[in-house]
Amino acid sequence: MKSLQQSLMMVRDELNKIEGAKFFHYQRDPNTKKEYGVWMEYGEGDAFYADNHKAEQQISGTLDYYTQIEYNPILDEIQEALDRIDPGGWTLESVQYEDETDLIHYEWTFTVR
Repeated sequence: MKSLQQSLMMVRDELNKIEGAKFFHYQRDPNTKKEYGVWMEYGEGDAFYADNHKAEQQISGTLDYYTQIEYNPILDEIQEALDRIDPGGWTLESVQYEDETDLIHYEWTFTVR
C-alpha cells in the first residue's frame, strides 16, 4: 500500500509537469490572480481490508483551475495529468464563469491510491 504522502505527491508531481501552469496545494499565492490551479485532498474514499488491517486506501480530492482563456489548452493537459495517476480516477464536476473575477472556473474531483 502506498503511504498517504506518496499518493499526494503523485498528484503534485503530475500537475507540476504542466508547463506554463501554476498549481497550489490548499490555497493560491495571493499575488497570483489570473491563471492558476488549487488542489486539495478532502478525505478517504474506498478502502480495502485484508488480514485485519487496511491493505489499500483511496484518497479523494478536488482540483480547481481558473483561467481567462476560452478553450485553454492547459485544460486538456490537466486531464491528461490526472489520467497518468495510476491507479486513480477523475470527474469534471463543473464549469462556471465568475463575474467578480472575470475568470472561468473548472472543477474536477479525483481519487488516488
